[in-house]
Amino acid sequence: MTPPILVTGGAGFIGSHLVERLIDAGYEVDVVDDLSTGSLANLRVARGKGNRGLHFHKLDIVDGDLGALMSRRKPAAVIHLAARANVRESMLDPLGDLSTNLVGSLRVLEAARQTGVAKVIFATSAGVYGAVEASALPIKEDAIHCPDSFYGLSKDAVLGYLRLYRANFDLEYTALILANVYGPRQGMMGEGGVVAKFAQAIASDRAATIIGDGTQTRDLIYVEDVVDAFYRSLEHGGGLTLNIATGVETSITALHKEMYRIAGCDYREPRVVDPVPGEIQRSALDPRRAGWYLRWHATTTLEQGLEGVLDWYGALHS
Repeated sequence: MTPPILVTGGAGFIGSHLVERLIDAGYEVDVVDDLSTGSLANLRVARGKGNRGLHFHKLDIVDGDLGALMSRRKPAAVIHLAARANVRESMLDPLGDLSTNLVGSLRVLEAARQTGVAKVIFATSAGVYGAVEASALPIKEDAIHCPDSFYGLSKDAVLGYLRLYRANFDLEYTALILANVYGPRQGMMGEGGVVAKFAQAIASDRAATIIGDGTQTRDLIYVEDVVDAFYRSLEHGGGLTLNIATGVETSITALHKEMYRIAGCDYREPRVVDPVPGEIQRSALDPRRAGWYLRWHATTTLEQGLEGVLDWYGALHS
């Protein structure tokens, strides 16, 4: 029997989509989630594929006994998604980010090392780069890391630990630097949450809120494309840190207008509020390295992805 794959944060937005992909591919999947932001409802589709392939464990990566779980289940690989992923919260509570994103990740790595797991695949963020000059966009993986938020800093620190665990303990890894992921089931607090916020506003026929002047840009990538990158990383990309992105900038104002166009409803002017510390003005990542090493590229257009989100929120008008 093929050993299972363990997914931390597997009841979350990205994690639940990934769990479905793994089950479809014939894997047993162990989901570890404390349900602080994830939801069992997110796993409804995965459970519908057959309970035999899905095992849920309510466990906190910071103080739960991951070692005992991994000793019992003996996963072939760990895909580590569990994190606090809100820039604004990190600026108010850096100790919280340190605990979950760094200490929690170290507990995952230690449990994996002690139980003979072959590989850890780590989800990190474009926030590790911080702000860069416009001439450096889209950002390549060899760019200097200078995070502007405690969230980005906590995720960046894990990359150093991954390198040392590989060098000293032969624990293989692939780290995926995700651009702004969006799609069905997304909450409104994550890095791509602006899409969910706009979709919910359109569905409820109220004005959306734009933080800042709307000229800030994001590299928006659809969740199924991100899931494909994680899946390919099971067999490829050892020892590498790879951007998972489209390489295309989309301004928040342009995104807002495009979602109204796709939804087919009357446009409502947004509310505009002051920007918050730690948020980057412009962001786009160069994905070519992932194409070389994972044979991966994003296949979902922005229009296709936004249509899927608006449909999920019931915001499409005939």
